[in-house]
Amino acid sequence: MIAKKRVLSVTLGMVCVIGVTLIISLNTGYLRIAPIDVLRVLIGKGSPQDALVLIQFRLPRMVIALFIGAGMAVSGALLQGITQNDLADPGILGINSGAGLAVVFYIYMVQGQASALSGLSLFLMPFSALFGAALAALLIYALAWQHGVTPLRLILSGIGVNAALMALITIIQLRMDPKDFMQATIWLSGSIWGTDWPYVLAVLPWMLILIPLATFKARTLNILALGDAMASGLGVAVTRERTLFLGIAVALAGASVSVGGGIAFLGLIVPHLVRRIIGRRHEILIPLSALMGACLLLIADTLGRTIWAPAEVPVGLVVSAIGAPYFIYLLFREKI
Repeated sequence: MIAKKRVLSVTLGMVCVIGVTLIISLNTGYLRIAPIDVLRVLIGKGSPQDALVLIQFRLPRMVIALFIGAGMAVSGALLQGITQNDLADPGILGINSGAGLAVVFYIYMVQGQASALSGLSLFLMPFSALFGAALAALLIYALAWQHGVTPLRLILSGIGVNAALMALITIIQLRMDPKDFMQATIWLSGSIWGTDWPYVLAVLPWMLILIPLATFKARTLNILALGDAMASGLGVAVTRERTLFLGIAVALAGASVSVGGGIAFLGLIVPHLVRRIIGRRHEILIPLSALMGACLLLIADTLGRTIWAPAEVPVGLVVSAIGAPYFIYLLFREKI
């Protein structure tokens, strides 16, 4: 039985860390703004220049980082739950690659105009990412289907599809002009490029609907963890429920990748860290994963903006620098 005090203390701790990181992130960057000036802007009495930097550039980026972190973490937790494999995440299963392939193909098709996206075309890349993620998931599901879908077939199919999609991405990139090639490379490395408020509004409904839905259905994941035979005996429609959770995970990953690029390992390491703290009960694991994912990506984005300022390190590289060693540790621990 998970102690309520532990859950409450972990939740409050992460909320405090997010609050402190928000304050630090608002003050740091290429243009440093004093804390008193930040406060003036927030109460509507700051200078127009400070207000422009904080309200129109930094704040939407920070909100987007929180949304992406929460979405990727919950997507990873759901995929690990339905595959019953603690090494599953949207990147490893090929969902991120599907979204990346769609975006890279879109950049290739606009022929040099990707750097000047505006109006309706500005929103085609996010929708392309969602479309690509959905197609990748359908392909994985079709390959895994054999009188139903088993967790092992699902993850093996995902690994194979991921390898094939990454090869296609490379082929398309090699046919791009240098400018578009560079943009696609930066995007694929994980860069929060959607830093305007319209992107916040575009991602917000996905997070507000799908994360609570996943939390509401979380107890079903606890039953699926008992095995297909036991879950069926308890009255759970195993294939239908697994398909629903897969759809939620794909939608969250696609929405996150559409504005954050190919951020790897976040969906892998966050559920692991949360499980080590509070256990495997998904009704607690999912909301705390969302909170920790938001916290970690906000910290990573702040570090990426400030480590080598004025140059910026893509947030995906910062997350990978943390996630890759942890992934290797998991491989040794699981004795795969």
